[in-house]
Order: sequence, then C-alpha cells, then structure tokens
Amino acid sequence: MQDQDNDQSTPRIVVGVDSSECSKTALRWAIGQAQLTGATVEAVAAWQDPPAMYGYSYGWAPPVVEGDGIQALTEKTLADTVAGVAGPDSPPGQVTTSVVQGHPAQVLMNAAAGAQMLVVGSRGHGTFAGIVLGSVSQHCVQHAPCPVTVIPQ
Repeated sequence: MQDQDNDQSTPRIVVGVDSSECSKTALRWAIGQAQLTGATVEAVAAWQDPPAMYGYSYGWAPPVVEGDGIQALTEKTLADTVAGVAGPDSPPGQVTTSVVQGHPAQVLMNAAAGAQMLVVGSRGHGTFAGIVLGSVSQHCVQHAPCPVTVIPQ
C-alpha cells in the first residue's frame, strides 16, 4: 500500500476500485483525465470484516480469514488491478493506492475530501444485480465533498 501525500498544489482524482470490470473502466477513465489535467490518481479500495458486511441473520456464516487476511487480500487485489489497468508505461507517482477498513461509501467520502474529483463505476460487486446505479455510487453522487463522475458499465 502506498500512502498519498496530499500536496494541495497538485490536483487529485480519487477513484473507487473493487476489481469489478466497471471499476476498472472507472480507473482507466480517471487515469486518462489525470493525464489531461496534470492530476494524480488515488485508487481507493475498502474492506470490511465479513460479520460487518453480512451479519449472521440468514443462517450463513462467512469463511473465517485469520489475522489481516482480508486487508492483505484487498491490498493485493488493488495493486494487481492498478498494474493491469495503468500498465508499465504509467508515469511514476501518477497512481497511488489506498486500502482502508470501512464501508465503501464512507471510505470514498473521506478520501474525496480536498480532491478535484471522485470517480466511481455505476455498479461494482454489490449484491443487487438489477440496480442501475449501485448503492455506493448513488451515495457518492448525493454526498461527496467534490464533483463526482459516474462511469457506466
């Protein structure tokens, strides 16, 4: 995980990444926009403990991951996604990564503070496949502290 030093003189574009195809498209778009505007990109992924995500009310218990396994898996997935989308020709420092524990919508709201723009995919790995605009992207559109761009599937 790389930490982003928030240099207020350099515009920053925050993009939510969850490894879905839609979030990869959003990351690709954010990188292109950053190249046009001289901004940096902060790719942000959120993780939660399975009980916080799902609870046990339906008689199903998620698999137990020991230690910091969920965070480590999220970090690896984010790094692989960024490497796959940005490619080897990406300028050093143009894309940084941040993995934060918490609900994705709140993590993105916090990361977007002071950003030039927040970029999200219209749908990610949510549980309701029929929703046109995912719950996280909908929350971001309504509550972000900066302009939001929603990239369609």
